[in-house]
Amino acid sequence: MTYLFLEYPKCSTCQKAKAWLDSHHIVYEDRHIVENRPTAEELLVWFKCSGLPLKSFFNTSGLLYKSMALKDKLPAMSETEQIALLATNGMLVKRPLVVGEDFVLTGFKADLWEKTLR
Repeated sequence: MTYLFLEYPKCSTCQKAKAWLDSHHIVYEDRHIVENRPTAEELLVWFKCSGLPLKSFFNTSGLLYKSMALKDKLPAMSETEQIALLATNGMLVKRPLVVGEDFVLTGFKADLWEKTLR
């Protein structure tokens, strides 16, 4: 099984996650989340597959999220509007993301990754 790994290479959390994948000999396809940002269609599929709240897909600690005041704006937006917004800029998307056939992991949590990917 090859997983899709979406990352921003300069992100220290992404670097740690990638090192974790490599050290556990997990095969993945690497994708730069800004240069090849997720489409709205991909994000919708991943959101539905994840079982997570849509807010989990937003990089809430990112500068762009904060400068756009999305904390206040998201509650008034529909899911469709939020997904369309996420698709406009990879820096809005929580990273890293790991996409499997029947799961999506947002952010790097080693214990959850261990349980899901092993």
